[in-house]
Amino acid sequence: MTTKTNLNIGLLLLRITIAGPMLIYGISKLIHGISFIQGLLQTKGLPAFIGYGVYVGEVIAPILMLIGLRTRIASLIFAMNCFTALLLAQLPMLFTLNENGGWSIELLFIYLTGALSLYFTGGGKLAVSRENHWD
Repeated sequence: MTTKTNLNIGLLLLRITIAGPMLIYGISKLIHGISFIQGLLQTKGLPAFIGYGVYVGEVIAPILMLIGLRTRIASLIFAMNCFTALLLAQLPMLFTLNENGGWSIELLFIYLTGALSLYFTGGGKLAVSRENHWD
């Protein structure tokens, strides 16, 4: 019984650890806008309106992950957001180290793999919703 309880607490902590900080990034974009992202998309030959997807990946998905509502689908959207950021902005740093000797994209990689972990596990029993396939 303790192992099952510990698993659910672990999943809750993972949801908080991954979604909480990303939500702060999303709120910052709500305040300051996404013109940087739209410009980046345009330099890659993509339409600027796709940048609004950032709000889904960095605001809506993290909120759903935090409360544990449709955790699997929210985590998949979150992971796709991270993968898109990797491709658009971080790819040149894939094989580089930062000034402290760590991997340049380590934080983004942690977000991406944490979200994928939640996609495969679901949100656990300490979530708002647990009955749907996407929970």
